[in-house]
Amino acid sequence: MHDGGKTTTQADGAETRYRRGLRVLSQVDGTAGERVVARLAEFAPDFARLLVEFPFGDVYARPQLGLREREIATIAALTAMGTARPQLEVHIAAGLHVGLTREEIMEVIMQMAVYAGFPAALNGLAAAREVFGRHAAEHGGGHDGGGA
Repeated sequence: MHDGGKTTTQADGAETRYRRGLRVLSQVDGTAGERVVARLAEFAPDFARLLVEFPFGDVYARPQLGLREREIATIAALTAMGTARPQLEVHIAAGLHVGLTREEIMEVIMQMAVYAGFPAALNGLAAAREVFGRHAAEHGGGHDGGGA
């Protein structure tokens, strides 16, 4: 592709997606996301790159929703799935990182009881309890402004 005298290759475009994805991932997850990608890259480097580029470099980077709203949607979807507890825990922690309160996260999970059933919501609440406990331990046992 030719752009104002500068030739951009497909690899350059992909690297830009990757850098943008790392920046957004850091905003969402802090260093936790970087650690997940680094561990994954040890045995599945192509998948690790896709994990950064597509969700974070392409979708999360879109300006139409903020990171709080995206984490609300993600927590709701993962709770409703009922089969993705590790990812749900990551995104509950990310929700706290982008400014959701414990109370807001609990409400999102409780809302899923209506649409996904009580078992999915109960599993989501168990994941939230685990994440909230770790978060409290890492941050001196205090609350992050939430009510649950």
